[in-house]
Amino acid sequence: MNITSDVFNPVNVFEVKILLAYFLDKIDREVTPAQLREIATGDGVVNYFLYAEAIEQMLQNGTLLLTEREGTEYYELTDAGRNGAESFKGIVNKSVRDRIYAAGLKLFAKLRAEQEVRFELTECDKGYKVRCICEDGGLTLMDMTLFAPDKEQAEYIKAKVLINPSEFYSNVLDYVILNEEFVPDLNEEN
Repeated sequence: MNITSDVFNPVNVFEVKILLAYFLDKIDREVTPAQLREIATGDGVVNYFLYAEAIEQMLQNGTLLLTEREGTEYYELTDAGRNGAESFKGIVNKSVRDRIYAAGLKLFAKLRAEQEVRFELTECDKGYKVRCICEDGGLTLMDMTLFAPDKEQAEYIKAKVLINPSEFYSNVLDYVILNEEFVPDLNEEN
């Protein structure tokens, strides 16, 4: 039996509304319209047109509100939306619920990493300098410049660090801490 990922995707607006309500209830944080659209449609969890129709219906029926704080709009799930998410979540396959939740966590981790790590790409005589600044709470943990022979490789270095900036920083620290002076073994035979 050949099963495609489409089999597990929500196929109607009702399922998408339940999925979105479930996600917003579970993630329990502010989500902008652009972020929710990226989470739901970016990895193909939900068809864009079903998503757009579901959002419109949720706003109209009062299960979802569009609120503004400090100049930024956010979606806010109402109590009715939370109750519906809990009552009807079983209608949407658990694997789909897990996929949208994982997509949300992945996006928010990426956004956090982008806030904690800054890059400056500067063209120089023989290539590019890739300056990587890792910060945490306003404290600069690392400020490092690497060389790349061209812009494509400079962007590649940036992309690789952004995959997991904490691991990158940790590996650099481990290398520094574990680095030892090379002492040749004079008793070793050729």
